[in-house]
Amino acid sequence: MQGLMYRYINLIDAMNYRVGRIMMYGIFVMMGILLWSSISKTFFVPSLWTLEVAQFAMVAYYMLGGPYSIQMGSNVRMDLLYGEWSDHRKAQVDAMTVLFLIVYLGFLLWGGWESLMYSFSYGGERSSSVWRPYLWPIKSIMVIGIFLMLLQAVSEFFKDILRIKGHDVGAKL
Repeated sequence: MQGLMYRYINLIDAMNYRVGRIMMYGIFVMMGILLWSSISKTFFVPSLWTLEVAQFAMVAYYMLGGPYSIQMGSNVRMDLLYGEWSDHRKAQVDAMTVLFLIVYLGFLLWGGWESLMYSFSYGGERSSSVWRPYLWPIKSIMVIGIFLMLLQAVSEFFKDILRIKGHDVGAKL
């Protein structure tokens, strides 16, 4: 069972690490879109699409970068008591709290999937803006991001279980 956990951890961590490193450059995509928006509004005819595309890029950046953030331990944590605890105690508390995250992400994934299916079912749901882009591409990215976060949360749970049993899976970043 522990061998299976290690393989799962290695596979999911490697995949989310690569996706996260690629998504780090998404900030430059957003900057380029917003720069074009500023230039076009100042010197040319304003583009209708720039604000919405920047919002979609931000959603993709956030959702696909989330698993990497969880993996790196850069999520927000209240450190009132946590910093003074032993590694074993931290693993116990983290294993319990990550279960809440897994349940939350499960509901979020279910809702995201339902919303994506709704988007497909009516000939393509569209935004209510003047530009009216289809919403299924960004909803697909959201579902993929939530799914990757769920996989990473399970990986973190397995790491905590192994830490509780005394195995060395690396220090929590």
